[in-house]
Amino acid sequence: MNEDVSSEASAIDEALLAGLRNSRHVLCVSHVAPDGDALGSLTGMGHIMHRLGATTTLALQDETPAELKFLPGAADIVGPKQITDAYDLIICLDASSVDRMGHIYRSEAHAHIPLFVIDHHITNTRFGHINWVAPDCAATCQMLVYLVDSLGLPLDETLATCLLTGLVTDTLCFRTSNTNARVMEAAMRLMSAGANLSDITARALNRRSFNLFKLWGLVLPTVQLDEGVIWVHVRRAQTKAAGMTTGDVQLSSMLITANEADISAVFLEKVAENGGPAVECSFRARPGFNVGEVAFELGGGGHPPASGCTIQGTIEEVAPRVVELLKQARRKGLAAS
Repeated sequence: MNEDVSSEASAIDEALLAGLRNSRHVLCVSHVAPDGDALGSLTGMGHIMHRLGATTTLALQDETPAELKFLPGAADIVGPKQITDAYDLIICLDASSVDRMGHIYRSEAHAHIPLFVIDHHITNTRFGHINWVAPDCAATCQMLVYLVDSLGLPLDETLATCLLTGLVTDTLCFRTSNTNARVMEAAMRLMSAGANLSDITARALNRRSFNLFKLWGLVLPTVQLDEGVIWVHVRRAQTKAAGMTTGDVQLSSMLITANEADISAVFLEKVAENGGPAVECSFRARPGFNVGEVAFELGGGGHPPASGCTIQGTIEEVAPRVVELLKQARRKGLAAS
Protein backbone atom coordinates (compact mmCIF):
# COMPACT_ATOMS: atom_id res chain seq x y z
CA MET A 1 0.00 0.00 0.00
CA ASN A 2 1.51 3.35 -0.99
CA GLU A 3 1.76 6.37 1.30
CA ASP A 4 -1.17 8.34 -0.23
CA VAL A 5 -3.57 5.43 -0.04
CA SER A 6 -2.43 4.64 3.53
CA SER A 7 -3.24 8.19 4.66
CA GLU A 8 -6.66 8.05 3.00
CA ALA A 9 -7.43 4.72 4.65
CA SER A 10 -6.23 5.81 8.09
CA ALA A 11 -8.55 8.85 7.99
CA ILE A 12 -11.69 6.70 7.93
CA ASP A 13 -13.71 6.79 11.18
CA GLU A 14 -13.07 3.70 13.29
CA ALA A 15 -16.74 3.70 14.29
CA LEU A 16 -17.69 3.31 10.63
CA LEU A 17 -15.26 0.44 10.16
CA ALA A 18 -16.49 -1.30 13.31
CA GLY A 19 -20.11 -0.85 12.23
CA LEU A 20 -19.38 -2.46 8.88
CA ARG A 21 -17.51 -5.37 10.43
CA ASN A 22 -20.17 -6.07 13.07
CA SER A 23 -23.35 -5.79 10.97
CA ARG A 24 -25.00 -8.92 9.63
CA HIS A 25 -28.18 -7.80 7.83
CA VAL A 26 -27.41 -4.75 5.73
CA LEU A 27 -29.40 -2.61 3.30
CA CYS A 28 -27.30 -0.73 0.74
CA VAL A 29 -28.98 2.04 -1.26
CA SER A 30 -27.96 4.76 -3.70
CA HIS A 31 -29.72 7.65 -5.38
CA VAL A 32 -32.67 7.95 -7.75
CA ALA A 33 -31.86 7.98 -11.48
CA PRO A 34 -28.69 5.98 -10.77
CA ASP A 35 -25.53 6.67 -12.75
CA GLY A 36 -22.28 4.73 -12.96
CA ASP A 37 -20.95 5.88 -9.60
CA ALA A 38 -24.25 5.04 -7.90
CA LEU A 39 -24.31 1.54 -9.42
CA GLY A 40 -20.58 0.99 -9.04
CA SER A 41 -20.50 1.99 -5.37
CA LEU A 42 -23.73 0.11 -4.61
CA THR A 43 -22.60 -3.18 -6.16
CA GLY A 44 -19.06 -2.65 -4.88
CA MET A 45 -20.34 -2.16 -1.33
CA GLY A 46 -22.38 -5.32 -1.73
CA HIS A 47 -19.24 -7.31 -2.52
CA ILE A 48 -17.39 -5.68 0.39
CA MET A 49 -20.14 -6.53 2.89
CA HIS A 50 -20.41 -10.07 1.56
CA ARG A 51 -16.70 -10.54 2.24
CA LEU A 52 -17.29 -9.29 5.78
CA GLY A 53 -19.89 -12.01 6.27
CA ALA A 54 -23.06 -9.91 6.06
CA THR A 55 -26.30 -10.75 4.29
CA THR A 56 -26.78 -7.70 2.06
CA THR A 57 -29.74 -6.28 0.16
CA LEU A 58 -28.96 -3.86 -2.69
CA ALA A 59 -31.80 -1.46 -3.51
CA LEU A 60 -32.65 1.41 -5.84
CA GLN A 61 -35.74 3.50 -6.41
CA ASP A 62 -35.27 3.35 -10.20
CA GLU A 63 -34.24 0.48 -12.44
CA THR A 64 -30.66 -0.08 -13.49
CA PRO A 65 -29.91 1.56 -16.86
CA ALA A 66 -29.33 -1.04 -19.59
CA GLU A 67 -25.74 0.04 -20.17
CA LEU A 68 -24.85 -0.66 -16.51
CA LYS A 69 -26.45 -4.08 -16.13
CA PHE A 70 -23.09 -5.70 -16.86
CA LEU A 71 -21.88 -4.79 -13.36
CA PRO A 72 -21.32 -7.83 -11.13
CA GLY A 73 -24.22 -7.80 -8.68
CA ALA A 74 -26.53 -5.52 -10.69
CA ALA A 75 -28.97 -8.38 -11.28
CA ASP A 76 -29.51 -8.69 -7.53
CA ILE A 77 -30.74 -5.10 -7.02
CA VAL A 78 -34.33 -4.83 -5.77
CA GLY A 79 -36.90 -2.03 -5.74
CA PRO A 80 -38.97 -0.34 -3.01
CA LYS A 81 -41.54 -3.15 -2.74
CA GLN A 82 -38.91 -5.64 -1.58
CA ILE A 83 -37.66 -3.46 1.29
CA THR A 84 -38.41 -4.37 4.92
CA ASP A 85 -37.26 -2.97 8.27
CA ALA A 86 -35.31 -6.11 9.21
CA TYR A 87 -31.81 -4.66 8.92
CA ASP A 88 -29.18 -3.82 11.52
CA LEU A 89 -27.46 -1.27 9.24
CA ILE A 90 -28.36 0.90 6.25
CA ILE A 91 -25.55 2.22 4.03
CA CYS A 92 -26.36 5.11 1.71
CA LEU A 93 -23.88 5.59 -1.12
CA ASP A 94 -23.31 8.55 -3.45
CA ALA A 95 -26.39 10.46 -2.26
CA SER A 96 -26.10 13.96 -0.82
CA SER A 97 -29.48 14.18 0.93
CA VAL A 98 -32.04 11.79 2.35
CA ASP A 99 -34.62 12.45 -0.37
CA ARG A 100 -32.19 11.18 -3.03
CA MET A 101 -32.87 7.63 -1.79
CA GLY A 102 -36.44 7.91 -3.04
CA HIS A 103 -38.94 5.47 -1.53
CA ILE A 104 -36.27 2.97 -0.46
CA TYR A 105 -35.57 4.75 2.82
CA ARG A 106 -38.68 5.12 4.98
CA SER A 107 -38.01 7.57 7.76
CA GLU A 108 -40.56 6.09 10.16
CA ALA A 109 -39.85 2.41 9.51
CA HIS A 110 -36.08 2.82 9.36
CA ALA A 111 -35.45 5.51 11.99
CA HIS A 112 -34.27 2.94 14.55
CA ILE A 113 -31.63 1.48 12.20
CA PRO A 114 -28.12 3.01 12.09
CA LEU A 115 -27.60 4.91 8.82
CA PHE A 116 -24.08 5.27 7.40
CA VAL A 117 -23.56 7.81 4.61
CA ILE A 118 -20.61 7.40 2.21
CA ASP A 119 -20.50 10.18 -0.36
CA HIS A 120 -18.23 12.59 -2.22
CA HIS A 121 -20.63 15.48 -2.89
CA ILE A 122 -19.62 18.77 -1.29
CA THR A 123 -23.29 19.62 -0.67
CA ASN A 124 -23.92 16.51 1.43
CA THR A 125 -26.27 17.36 4.31
CA ARG A 126 -24.72 14.81 6.74
CA PHE A 127 -28.03 13.07 7.27
CA GLY A 128 -26.64 9.80 8.61
CA HIS A 129 -25.68 8.64 12.06
CA ILE A 130 -22.13 8.35 10.71
CA ASN A 131 -21.16 10.45 7.70
CA TRP A 132 -18.02 9.85 5.66
CA VAL A 133 -18.01 12.64 3.09
CA ALA A 134 -14.92 13.22 0.93
CA PRO A 135 -15.45 16.04 -1.60
CA ASP A 136 -11.82 15.76 -2.68
CA CYS A 137 -12.59 12.38 -4.24
CA ALA A 138 -13.84 12.36 -7.83
CA ALA A 139 -16.30 9.52 -7.15
CA THR A 140 -17.73 7.55 -4.28
CA CYS A 141 -16.11 4.52 -5.88
CA GLN A 142 -12.73 6.15 -5.30
CA MET A 143 -13.58 6.32 -1.60
CA LEU A 144 -14.37 2.61 -1.59
CA VAL A 145 -10.85 1.84 -2.83
CA TYR A 146 -9.57 3.39 0.40
CA LEU A 147 -12.27 1.64 2.42
CA VAL A 148 -11.09 -1.74 1.09
CA ASP A 149 -7.59 -0.86 2.29
CA SER A 150 -8.86 0.09 5.76
CA LEU A 151 -10.78 -3.15 6.07
CA GLY A 152 -7.75 -5.18 4.99
CA LEU A 153 -9.61 -6.74 2.06
CA PRO A 154 -8.02 -7.60 -1.28
CA LEU A 155 -9.05 -6.03 -4.58
CA ASP A 156 -10.12 -8.64 -7.12
CA GLU A 157 -11.49 -8.34 -10.65
CA THR A 158 -15.15 -8.37 -9.58
CA LEU A 159 -14.85 -5.57 -7.04
CA ALA A 160 -12.40 -3.61 -9.19
CA THR A 161 -14.81 -3.67 -12.14
CA CYS A 162 -17.56 -2.12 -10.01
CA LEU A 163 -15.31 0.58 -8.62
CA LEU A 164 -13.57 1.50 -11.87
CA THR A 165 -17.00 1.92 -13.50
CA GLY A 166 -17.84 4.65 -10.99
CA LEU A 167 -14.53 6.40 -11.55
CA VAL A 168 -14.84 6.24 -15.34
CA THR A 169 -18.41 7.53 -15.47
CA ASP A 170 -18.15 10.31 -12.88
CA THR A 171 -15.00 11.69 -14.53
CA LEU A 172 -16.34 11.17 -18.08
CA CYS A 173 -13.38 8.87 -18.70
CA PHE A 174 -10.94 11.08 -16.79
CA ARG A 175 -11.85 14.34 -18.52
CA THR A 176 -13.37 16.34 -15.64
CA SER A 177 -11.49 19.09 -13.81
CA ASN A 178 -11.26 17.05 -10.58
CA THR A 179 -9.28 14.28 -12.27
CA ASN A 180 -5.94 14.42 -10.48
CA ALA A 181 -3.01 12.13 -9.77
CA ARG A 182 -4.87 10.42 -6.89
CA VAL A 183 -7.78 9.58 -9.17
CA MET A 184 -5.43 8.09 -11.76
CA GLU A 185 -3.57 6.19 -9.05
CA ALA A 186 -6.83 4.63 -7.82
CA ALA A 187 -7.75 3.74 -11.40
CA MET A 188 -4.38 2.10 -12.00
CA ARG A 189 -4.81 -0.01 -8.87
CA LEU A 190 -8.22 -1.16 -10.07
CA MET A 191 -6.86 -2.00 -13.49
CA SER A 192 -4.00 -3.93 -11.90
CA ALA A 193 -6.64 -5.91 -9.99
CA GLY A 194 -8.25 -6.97 -13.26
CA ALA A 195 -10.76 -4.26 -14.22
CA ASN A 196 -10.86 -3.74 -18.00
CA LEU A 197 -10.83 0.01 -18.73
CA SER A 198 -11.63 -0.22 -22.43
CA ASP A 199 -14.53 -2.64 -21.87
CA ILE A 200 -16.00 -0.53 -19.05
CA THR A 201 -15.74 2.64 -21.13
CA ALA A 202 -17.40 0.99 -24.12
CA ARG A 203 -20.24 -0.42 -22.04
CA ALA A 204 -20.90 2.44 -19.62
CA LEU A 205 -20.27 5.51 -21.79
CA ASN A 206 -20.61 4.45 -25.42
CA ARG A 207 -23.82 2.41 -25.33
CA ARG A 208 -27.45 3.57 -25.02
CA SER A 209 -30.80 1.85 -25.34
CA PHE A 210 -32.97 2.34 -28.42
CA ASN A 211 -35.83 3.48 -26.15
CA LEU A 212 -33.64 6.32 -24.89
CA PHE A 213 -33.27 7.64 -28.43
CA LYS A 214 -37.05 7.38 -28.85
CA LEU A 215 -37.53 9.48 -25.71
CA TRP A 216 -35.04 12.09 -26.91
CA GLY A 217 -36.96 12.31 -30.16
CA LEU A 218 -40.13 13.08 -28.24
CA VAL A 219 -38.75 15.71 -25.87
CA LEU A 220 -35.99 17.52 -27.78
CA PRO A 221 -38.41 19.41 -30.08
CA THR A 222 -39.52 21.31 -26.95
CA VAL A 223 -36.03 22.26 -25.74
CA GLN A 224 -35.68 25.89 -24.61
CA LEU A 225 -32.71 28.24 -24.33
CA ASP A 226 -32.63 31.63 -22.61
CA GLU A 227 -29.77 33.65 -21.10
CA GLY A 228 -27.33 30.78 -21.48
CA VAL A 229 -29.58 28.27 -19.71
CA ILE A 230 -30.90 25.36 -21.77
CA TRP A 231 -33.65 23.11 -20.44
CA VAL A 232 -36.26 20.56 -21.38
CA HIS A 233 -39.36 19.01 -19.80
CA VAL A 234 -39.78 15.22 -19.74
CA ARG A 235 -43.36 14.10 -19.12
CA ARG A 236 -44.38 10.77 -17.67
CA ALA A 237 -46.49 10.12 -20.75
CA GLN A 238 -43.39 10.60 -22.91
CA THR A 239 -41.27 8.18 -20.90
CA LYS A 240 -44.08 5.64 -21.09
CA ALA A 241 -44.54 6.15 -24.85
CA ALA A 242 -40.81 5.58 -25.35
CA GLY A 243 -40.90 2.38 -23.29
CA MET A 244 -38.56 3.83 -20.66
CA THR A 245 -38.60 2.25 -17.21
CA THR A 246 -35.60 4.03 -15.71
CA GLY A 247 -35.40 7.53 -14.30
CA ASP A 248 -32.09 8.28 -16.03
CA VAL A 249 -32.88 10.08 -19.29
CA GLN A 250 -29.23 11.14 -19.82
CA LEU A 251 -30.15 14.50 -21.31
CA SER A 252 -28.52 17.06 -19.04
CA SER A 253 -24.98 16.10 -20.07
CA MET A 254 -25.91 16.25 -23.72
CA LEU A 255 -27.69 19.61 -23.48
CA ILE A 256 -24.68 21.29 -21.88
CA THR A 257 -22.67 20.59 -25.04
CA ALA A 258 -24.69 23.25 -26.87
CA ASN A 259 -22.38 26.13 -27.83
CA GLU A 260 -24.81 28.74 -26.52
CA ALA A 261 -25.36 27.11 -23.11
CA ASP A 262 -23.48 27.51 -19.84
CA ILE A 263 -26.02 25.64 -17.70
CA SER A 264 -28.44 22.84 -18.57
CA ALA A 265 -31.46 21.43 -16.77
CA VAL A 266 -33.79 18.49 -17.25
CA PHE A 267 -37.15 18.49 -15.48
CA LEU A 268 -38.46 14.94 -15.18
CA GLU A 269 -42.07 14.43 -14.14
CA LYS A 270 -42.41 12.00 -11.21
CA VAL A 271 -44.90 10.82 -8.58
CA ALA A 272 -44.05 11.77 -5.01
CA GLU A 273 -44.18 9.30 -2.11
CA ASN A 274 -47.51 10.83 -1.05
CA GLY A 275 -48.94 10.22 -4.53
CA GLY A 276 -48.78 13.87 -5.56
CA PRO A 277 -46.79 15.39 -8.42
CA ALA A 278 -43.04 15.90 -8.17
CA VAL A 279 -40.22 16.94 -10.48
CA GLU A 280 -36.76 15.39 -10.54
CA CYS A 281 -34.27 18.06 -11.62
CA SER A 282 -30.87 17.34 -13.13
CA PHE A 283 -28.36 20.17 -13.65
CA ARG A 284 -25.02 20.49 -15.47
CA ALA A 285 -22.71 23.49 -15.82
CA ARG A 286 -19.60 24.49 -17.69
CA PRO A 287 -16.46 25.32 -15.64
CA GLY A 288 -16.89 28.63 -13.82
CA PHE A 289 -20.59 28.14 -13.11
CA ASN A 290 -22.04 26.50 -9.99
CA VAL A 291 -25.29 24.53 -10.12
CA GLY A 292 -24.49 22.72 -6.86
CA GLU A 293 -25.52 25.77 -4.85
CA VAL A 294 -28.87 25.88 -6.65
CA ALA A 295 -29.54 22.21 -6.00
CA PHE A 296 -28.59 22.59 -2.33
CA GLU A 297 -30.92 25.58 -1.94
CA LEU A 298 -33.72 23.42 -3.34
CA GLY A 299 -33.08 20.54 -0.95
CA GLY A 300 -30.79 18.46 -3.16
CA GLY A 301 -27.08 18.47 -3.73
CA GLY A 302 -24.12 17.60 -5.91
CA HIS A 303 -21.09 19.39 -7.31
CA PRO A 304 -20.62 22.79 -8.97
CA PRO A 305 -20.67 21.19 -12.47
CA ALA A 306 -23.31 18.51 -11.81
CA SER A 307 -26.12 18.33 -9.28
CA GLY A 308 -29.78 17.50 -8.80
CA CYS A 309 -32.84 17.64 -6.57
CA THR A 310 -36.45 16.52 -6.36
CA ILE A 311 -39.17 19.13 -5.79
CA GLN A 312 -42.84 18.66 -4.93
CA GLY A 313 -45.21 20.13 -7.52
CA THR A 314 -45.95 20.05 -11.22
CA ILE A 315 -43.49 20.90 -13.96
CA GLU A 316 -45.50 24.06 -14.65
CA GLU A 317 -45.02 25.13 -11.02
CA VAL A 318 -41.42 24.01 -10.57
CA ALA A 319 -39.57 24.64 -13.83
CA PRO A 320 -40.01 28.44 -14.18
CA ARG A 321 -38.86 29.05 -10.60
CA VAL A 322 -35.82 26.79 -10.98
CA VAL A 323 -34.85 28.21 -14.37
CA GLU A 324 -34.77 31.69 -12.85
CA LEU A 325 -32.43 30.44 -10.09
CA LEU A 326 -30.19 28.89 -12.74
CA LYS A 327 -30.10 32.17 -14.64
CA GLN A 328 -29.07 33.91 -11.43
CA ALA A 329 -26.32 31.32 -10.96
CA ARG A 330 -25.09 31.99 -14.48
CA ARG A 331 -25.02 35.76 -13.89
CA LYS A 332 -23.04 35.15 -10.70
CA GLY A 333 -20.57 33.03 -12.64
CA LEU A 334 -20.18 35.65 -15.34
CA ALA A 335 -19.64 38.39 -12.75
CA ALA A 336 -16.89 36.36 -11.07
CA SER A 337 -15.05 35.58 -14.30
